[in-house]
Amino acid sequence: MAISNKVFLLLGSNINPRIKYLKNAEKLIGENIGNITKLSKIYESKSLGFNSDIDFINRVIEVSTDLSAIHVLEMSLEIESKLGRKRDAFGYSSRTIDIDILYYNDLILEDDKLTIPHPRLHERRFTLIPLVEMAPDFTHPVFNMVNQQLLNHCLDNSVVNVYNH
Repeated sequence: MAISNKVFLLLGSNINPRIKYLKNAEKLIGENIGNITKLSKIYESKSLGFNSDIDFINRVIEVSTDLSAIHVLEMSLEIESKLGRKRDAFGYSSRTIDIDILYYNDLILEDDKLTIPHPRLHERRFTLIPLVEMAPDFTHPVFNMVNQQLLNHCLDNSVVNVYNH
């Protein structure tokens, strides 16, 4: 019998139709990565690291999967590509969809393709707020702090609001 892994993914979009890209990503994740077991509310915030006229919407989803962490990454990149994501070699830019692996069970992994937990999740309110909504007591395996503590200590002061659509 296959072992099911708990994965937290952050979805984001700031190219219209943002909601459609989020929903299409969720559908493809359900078909190709695993069963979506929880969804956070959708949140809206300004872009980070670059200027954009369109704000980002973000949501964290919990997925139960039999795929390895590297296969989750490969499928996520494939889904981004299917949904029109263009990767800019020069840093942050607008995107149809972004899928980040935040946690994969309590795995700690650092190689040239993938770092888990996500190396900047503790620095970003747009990640921590939906993550705390879903899993406030999940422990970050590197910092040995639960998500709520990470949010309490986060230095990011950007405004993150529930998206009203």
